[in-house]
Amino acid sequence: MTAKIVMMPGDGIGPDIANEAERVLDALGEHHGLDYRLERVDVGGAAIDATGDPLPEASLEAARDADAVLFGAIGGPKWDAQPRDKRPESGLLKLRSELGLFANLRPAMLFPQLADSSALKAELVADLDILIVRELTGGIYFGQPAGTDTSANGQREAYNTMRYDVSEIRRIGEAALKAAQARGGRLCSVDKANVLHVSQLWRDVMNELAGDYPDVALTHMYVDNAAMQLVREPNQFDTVVTGNLFGDILSDTAAMLTGSIGMLPSASLDAAGKGMYEPVHGSAPDIAGRDAANPLAMILSVAMMCRYSLGRGDLADRVESAVGRVLDSGLRTADIADGAKATSGTAATGQAVANMLG
Repeated sequence: MTAKIVMMPGDGIGPDIANEAERVLDALGEHHGLDYRLERVDVGGAAIDATGDPLPEASLEAARDADAVLFGAIGGPKWDAQPRDKRPESGLLKLRSELGLFANLRPAMLFPQLADSSALKAELVADLDILIVRELTGGIYFGQPAGTDTSANGQREAYNTMRYDVSEIRRIGEAALKAAQARGGRLCSVDKANVLHVSQLWRDVMNELAGDYPDVALTHMYVDNAAMQLVREPNQFDTVVTGNLFGDILSDTAAMLTGSIGMLPSASLDAAGKGMYEPVHGSAPDIAGRDAANPLAMILSVAMMCRYSLGRGDLADRVESAVGRVLDSGLRTADIADGAKATSGTAATGQAVANMLG
């Protein structure tokens, strides 16, 4: 059956890296039997420029109808003056919510060829392979009430509400426990239960769920300690599950252990396994269109798409192996050149991966 894939290049370097993802898809189709149809639609600042809306209805409908979505990057200073509900990022939040993409899988895996590029000593990050499972459609980013008001003493005040209900915690908890089953059998649940009522509920539900997964060792850690432990002894972690805000922060922290945020893909899945796949980095408008962006996180997002939404784990393995062989060859974009001069640009790196798939 033909897989329907929607490409949302977005802003900044998004179109640059989307082109390389499409190049890899072409190679998978030509040489390895991937049957797919690709449609490009606007989102974010590009969509604002075209329609005035960061997520036009046509783009949302295309995403709803797709088997998987590939997403580039979003935002930039050009649109900073937009009202908050019309900024590019609001389109991404709405997309996640409308598609029910509640489970964000963010691997932090160090390719051994890049050990010297990590922010930590090589011996601390050797064989690093962490999966952070972040709840994506609840918590403080979506909690109500939220807003800006004037307090009783006349000062401006702003407020956001962190909230989760049991069903939201259960579904992300089950996704994380299943992910841990398929990995090392260890799950660390991160919260702030010593201070926050919502975190105590989170911990209670996780403990209840753990009884259904006797082959997974569940532990708990406060978020401040987890941040410290990630840079002190990262290999103590296998799979981590946490809420939206804490997951946002911890996954970016973990990204820097791998040598470059330009190497890290992510998947955001709904209850049926349909997903949106995107690199974890931003739009980097300062290097957009200059053939300077690292496309490997986007290409590795294609691999995650093959594994989680298209049922082609064999193709995911091929793409990941191709990326490793490209790194073995010495090709480096500026972000992973470890202080040396870049040996490759965006297009040449994407072409090199595609060639390895030929």
